[in-house]
Amino acid sequence: MRNDTRLGILLMIATTFVFAMQDGLSRHLAETYNVLMIVAIRFWFFAAFVIAVARRQSGSLRAAARTAQPKVQVLRGVLLATEICVMVLAFVLLGLVQSHAVFVCYPLIVAALSGPILGERVGWRRWVAIAVGFVGVLIILQPGVAVFSPAALVPLFAATMFACYALLTRFVARKDSAATSFFWTGVAGAVALTPIGLWAWEPMTAPDWGMMLALCITGAGGHWLMIKAYEAAEASAIQPFAYLQMPFASAIGIAVFGEVLEARLVLGASIIVGAGLFTLWRERRATAS
Repeated sequence: MRNDTRLGILLMIATTFVFAMQDGLSRHLAETYNVLMIVAIRFWFFAAFVIAVARRQSGSLRAAARTAQPKVQVLRGVLLATEICVMVLAFVLLGLVQSHAVFVCYPLIVAALSGPILGERVGWRRWVAIAVGFVGVLIILQPGVAVFSPAALVPLFAATMFACYALLTRFVARKDSAATSFFWTGVAGAVALTPIGLWAWEPMTAPDWGMMLALCITGAGGHWLMIKAYEAAEASAIQPFAYLQMPFASAIGIAVFGEVLEARLVLGASIIVGAGLFTLWRERRATAS
């Protein structure tokens, strides 16, 4: 494995930009068509992509699928598929700006749950950072005001599911290779979504099929770039740049969908990102020591 931090950072920035475009395409299509159908089609393409990658990295599908923890691997895939459905619904209900402003708290949820789920030690400094980060979430959600909408909890629910997916990914990594986990992520999600997607099927216009193809390509392309980023550099060095997906997606929401960037979103998201970066720094120091 090479260690080119500069290349890894550039690849991670490209990854977040491609994923932000994917979010914009998801919102556009989900405003017209059933969310379940959109995500199912996306996962069919994604499954084909991960099968090709897994076969290349492992030599055969049997080798890629070999795991001592199939139930947990299936749970990971289903959890990610469900989380994507919920997050795309959040894009429709709240827009890209507010959805990402809340979703960006998922690293804090990972840090908070890493103790009870993985048995990792979380020191008091990280607990303080987690608490500060969730103050940022409360600033965004404004639960005490009369106009509070329960829809604001949708991206928070998605963030919690994604955090659980990330923790399960750490758990299976103790025994399975990255290629095996990648294989099960795509295949399990596609299998789970197939009957639901077919049930929710709606006719799609030719231009929107073009958008759907672009969505599938950006999804696979984003994951390919992410794989290359982690191959190029250490995860701890490039992970902070994953936060760039939020400003990229917000820019698309403002420029394309006419969304508004409110002061509370900027303040809350800044607090969350600051707390998240601190937890990443503390985790890196703990790992190094």
